Amino acid sequence: MSEIILELRGIDKAYNKGAQNQVDVLKGADIAVATGEVVALVAPSGAGKSTLLHIAGLLDLPDAGTVRIAGEDVSGLSDRRRTRIRRQDVGFVYQFHHLLPEFTALENIVLPQLANGVSRKEAELRGLGLLARVGVGERAGHRPAAMSGGEQQRVAFCRALANAPRLLLADEPTGNLDPATADQVFGALMELVRGTGMSAVIATHNLELAARMDRIFRLDNGALVEG
Repeated sequence: MSEIILELRGIDKAYNKGAQNQVDVLKGADIAVATGEVVALVAPSGAGKSTLLHIAGLLDLPDAGTVRIAGEDVSGLSDRRRTRIRRQDVGFVYQFHHLLPEFTALENIVLPQLANGVSRKEAELRGLGLLARVGVGERAGHRPAAMSGGEQQRVAFCRALANAPRLLLADEPTGNLDPATADQVFGALMELVRGTGMSAVIATHNLELAARMDRIFRLDNGALVEG
């Protein structure tokens, strides 16, 4: 039986907008993602996809419920321990690449590895390998401004995978690209994910892309519904 890498149980999250206006974003959200599984998260803008991913990735705390990563209950851990787990076990990709503009593509991939205690030589070798796998190896020495949107996002994928996380969380990773480029870039992402055997939760508006994943969940009134 496959190991459960990510498990959310009974997740509630609300935000206060004004003195008496509470918005319930998540209400009893449940999901379990197994090793090597790629799950699509589909919902309209503002429905809570980003909030759910931030909670799953330990960037935000739920008001209620349990978050487990690789079987460990991380809900009540210290900030330091949560940061360590996030750095080692979780990779993030966003709609906008958020690459550091003053650094090259390779340097953007090397930096998170250095922060995780990897030697520069090893970090550069891994970075070059990742760039080659997504078809932008020749752009290793270019800064983001000298790359196309699709190239920038491929580099962002490599950066997210730099520390070999067990779980990838992606928030509309192709939402800022034209349809043809989005399809190519998504294909590169799926090859990386499948090739490493990691698990992934990918939020998308694109139902065609969602259909290429193992399962689809949608947010319905704050709860997760499969199918």
